[in-house]
Amino acid sequence: MPEAPKNTHKPTTDYNLELKNKKILQFIEDVTSNADEVQKKVLEEILSCNAHVEYLQTHGLNGHTDSETFKTIMPVITYEDIQPYVDRIANGDTSPILSSHPISEFLTSSGTSGGERKLMPTIEEELGRRSLLYSLLMPVMSQFVPGLDKGKGMYFLFIKSEAKTPSGLVARPVLTSYYKSTHFKDRPYDPYTNYTSPNETILCPDSYQSMYSQMLCGLCQHKEVLRVGAVFASGFIRAIKFLEKHWRFLCNDIRTGTIDSQITDQSVREAVMKILKPEPQLADFIEAECSKDSWQGIITRLWPNTKYVDVIVTGTMSQYIPTLDYY
Repeated sequence: MPEAPKNTHKPTTDYNLELKNKKILQFIEDVTSNADEVQKKVLEEILSCNAHVEYLQTHGLNGHTDSETFKTIMPVITYEDIQPYVDRIANGDTSPILSSHPISEFLTSSGTSGGERKLMPTIEEELGRRSLLYSLLMPVMSQFVPGLDKGKGMYFLFIKSEAKTPSGLVARPVLTSYYKSTHFKDRPYDPYTNYTSPNETILCPDSYQSMYSQMLCGLCQHKEVLRVGAVFASGFIRAIKFLEKHWRFLCNDIRTGTIDSQITDQSVREAVMKILKPEPQLADFIEAECSKDSWQGIITRLWPNTKYVDVIVTGTMSQYIPTLDYY
């Protein structure tokens, strides 16, 4: 498989964004121009690495790594078919059942597509692949929207509650896993991951304090914001509705350079105070815009340099497109 481009750990005098983007775009080209062969190679690597795990041995794959043998021998399954194996791992069985690598945690499904949340075992190495996947978007976007490295992204990102299995392994949603990982918290320098929200505001477990502090930081840096968003369209609209309800408190904070007393998380307060300062003129501007009868165009009114909204709008989220257009 073509090698993924390397990240730079900090901005250096020879940091070349254009070259980095070129390498990532070439990587995308390499893995998609001959996708069938790449997929076969990836499958071979997976099967070679996991040749002796219990699941493959039980089905009699016997170390074969070619796709044809795999398709012939291995059945197409549902989650329920593999659940007994997953339950054993959750209950503390550390033998190589599904993977030759140690299981580091469980990722949970949302539960929205049919009842109970599902547990998906994952390994430490997977975080690196996930980080790579997330890094592919902006070099593509930069081809069509210039200058995205010259400002910040205002993204409303949140963690969700997590649990532990009987074995002590944590079980949590995929994005919570990512935000709490060093891949996100200690992410290498990249102008495309320069967000208005400090990590502490994203990692705050209290949803109100997290939303309030992220919105406050976004308003304080309103002229630097070039793109706005959340993971899903519904999440971003929820942020705008939050602003509609709480803008008076936010304006007061900006006017006085103090944080509302309802924000009690000390790490959040300290992170926000590095950004917040008394700005009466900015508070007046926000108050004037939010006091108007119509909130049509509120995004570009408050964040005038915004080039686009970055959210997922496929499937059921497409119902929110008219609302996004309105804002």
